[in-house]
Parts: sequence; structure tokens; C-alpha cells
Amino acid sequence: MFSPFERMVAFRYLRPRRQEGFVSVIAIFSLLGIMLGVATLIIVMSVMNGFRAELLGRILGLNGHISVYAQGNGGLGDYAKIEDEIAKNGNVVLTVPVVEGQVMASKNGRASGAIVRGMRPEDVKKRETIADNIVFGSLDDFKGEDTVIMGARLAMKLGVGVGDTVNLISPKGNVTAFGSVPRVRGYTVAGLFDIGMYEYDSGFIFMPLEAAQVYFRLPEKITHFEVMLEDIGALDETMEELLTSLSGQSLRLVNWQQSNAGFFNALQVERNVMFLILTLIILVAAFNIISGMVMLVKDKGRDIAILRTMGATRQSIMKVFFLAGASIGVLGTISGLVIGVLFCLNIENIRQFIQSLTGTDLFNAEIYFLSQLPADMDVGEVVMVCIMSLTLSFLATVYPAWRASRLDPVEALRYE
Repeated sequence: MFSPFERMVAFRYLRPRRQEGFVSVIAIFSLLGIMLGVATLIIVMSVMNGFRAELLGRILGLNGHISVYAQGNGGLGDYAKIEDEIAKNGNVVLTVPVVEGQVMASKNGRASGAIVRGMRPEDVKKRETIADNIVFGSLDDFKGEDTVIMGARLAMKLGVGVGDTVNLISPKGNVTAFGSVPRVRGYTVAGLFDIGMYEYDSGFIFMPLEAAQVYFRLPEKITHFEVMLEDIGALDETMEELLTSLSGQSLRLVNWQQSNAGFFNALQVERNVMFLILTLIILVAAFNIISGMVMLVKDKGRDIAILRTMGATRQSIMKVFFLAGASIGVLGTISGLVIGVLFCLNIENIRQFIQSLTGTDLFNAEIYFLSQLPADMDVGEVVMVCIMSLTLSFLATVYPAWRASRLDPVEALRYE
């Protein structure tokens, strides 16, 4: 595509003499702009992908893909029959009956609101998000009528540990002659879990299903089912099948997308906006290439005229300047790709290093929900960013190269 002569001249123009230093400075800033733009796009998109994937994994690790509720507020009775009916669906891998309610957890004068979920011990052990993240205690002790497991951050707030007793206060109190009195009962902490998501680690308590039924006064009833699917891509089809099979039960089905629609839609909008904003960095660098190449063409007018009189064709001159400008874009894109990939692969170590230098928390779990900074590189997105950068760089060189090829040798040499 490019002859040795064209490559030699183009690369000589990229190493300008001292009097052409300003053109060199523009070329360097253009290269740095493209490099930073590509690296920033890869890093930001990877972090947002990782953030979404981590949140999705944590949410679906504690909540089912589909939740099945009763139409009223009285709970689901005779739930064993409904569980068997749900389990008949070929895409359902796990059906978990749940009793859920809000409480106030207190200990030694400290109190914090929490959500209590009553689940069978065997179902809790099947939830890898919980079972694999027990940091203190053991799930083997999660049984009986007076044991619970709770988030490690919630336990830290209350100042309790494994073996201690935590008091749970229900808003639905006992009615007496003197009015409604809150129900208070103490439970032994059998274990602490830390799944890495602040919202759950600081606000969730699990207790055995039978104990939750007694505490929330739902004898032989549950509040809802959590249904886990094998193929999450067939979510809509599975919901339609379950609605058909459970049509006579007066049930209401809600999938995870509906439950968290606002949250994930906000993430997607933010992701798209960030992509557009950061693309402007590459666009500005591309305009720098145009200005730098236009100045280079103007400065090399006499050289172009001499080359033309020596037999160089317009196409050859155009290739020379196209190669000179495109080299800046290619080198900047490759440098940005390397920096972005290396940054993403070591992003948590980099965060820890910066935190140790500044003494500040760069990724507060209370704000960002996660305790670690995630990065999930999508090969397709990385390739798309590189192609976009190269395309903008190539397009930026077309006009200056065309102007160079149209230069009239007579006009260029008239006053020499």
C-alpha cells in the first residue's frame, strides 16, 4: 500500500527539525490525547461493566430471578402445593419459600433497622452468595427457633459477634389493654456473612423459616417464593408458563428486572452518557491532528514542490502525509490500549496504592454499594473503542493529505 519512498519521507516528517518544533509539539499532544482518550474509555467502560455485573450477581445471589407473591397481604397458605407446581417447570432449578419482614435490631443501646428473611437452612446453604461468604461462625449452627445469621457490617454497628444475643423488635406489636406493645425477642447469632455489598451486609438478617413464621405470626404461611432459573435468557417465557400453570392461585409474579428496573436503567443511561463524553477526548485529539498536519503541509510546501518536479505523483504525496498523520493515531491508539488493559487488570491494587498515599477512601462502600472496585473488560467494546479511535484518526488526516496532493509546484516555488 505504501512504497519505501513514501514511508521514508513520512517518518522523516514525523521527526521535524528544530525550527519545526511547534508542529512537533502539536503532534505529541495529539498522540497523548488519543492515548488518554482510548485508555480512559476502556477503563471507564470496564469499570461500569464490572459494577453492573457485580451488582447483578449480588442481587440475584440473594434474590430470585422471579418472586411469587399472593395478591393480598395475608401471605401464602398451603405453599407446599404451589412449590411443587412451580418446580415442574423445566427452567426452574430452585424454589425457596420465604418469610420476610422489617425489624429493629438492637443490642447494648445500639439499634439499626434490618430486613429479616426466614428461609430453610438447606436453602440458605444452596445460596452460594451467602454460604461461601460466612466470615465468622458456621451455617451448621443455623437451626432451631432462636438462631440467626446477619451481615458483618450490621453486627459491627450493633457491637455483636458470634454467640451473642441480638434483640429483634417487630413493628407489629401485641395489642394489650394499654395499647400496642412492640414484640421483642432475643436471638443467638450463629454466623456473620460479608458478601461485599454494603446494602445487604448492613441490613439483612436470616433466620430459619419456622422461627420466622412464629416471630411474624404467619403459622404455616410464607410471604413469597424466590424462584431461581437455569436460563435467565428465557425469563419472559418462563414467567408466562408459570402464570399459566398458577392461574387459579391468585398469585402475582415479579421478575428481577421489574424489581430493579429504575436502578439498572439509571446505570445504562449513565454508561451511555459517559461513553459519549469520553469520546470527545478522542475527537479533540483528532482535531489536533488536523491542525498539526495542516501546519506541516504549509511548512513543507517547498519540499512538496521539489518532490513533484522530481516525479512524485499526487497520489504519492497524499500517501506520504496520510501515513504521517495516521501514524500518530495508530501509535496513540496502541499506547492507550496497553495502558487501559494494564490499568483494568490491576485496578484494585492501584486503588489501594493511591489510598495509602492520600489517606482517603476512594471507593466508599456506603456510597457505591460494593467494597471493591470491579473491572470487567468486554473484548467487543475494547475493539470498538480502538476501531473508533483509528477511524477518527484516519479521517482527520484525509483533508491535510488531500491539500498537500493538490499543491501546485509552480506556485510553491515562485518566490523561492
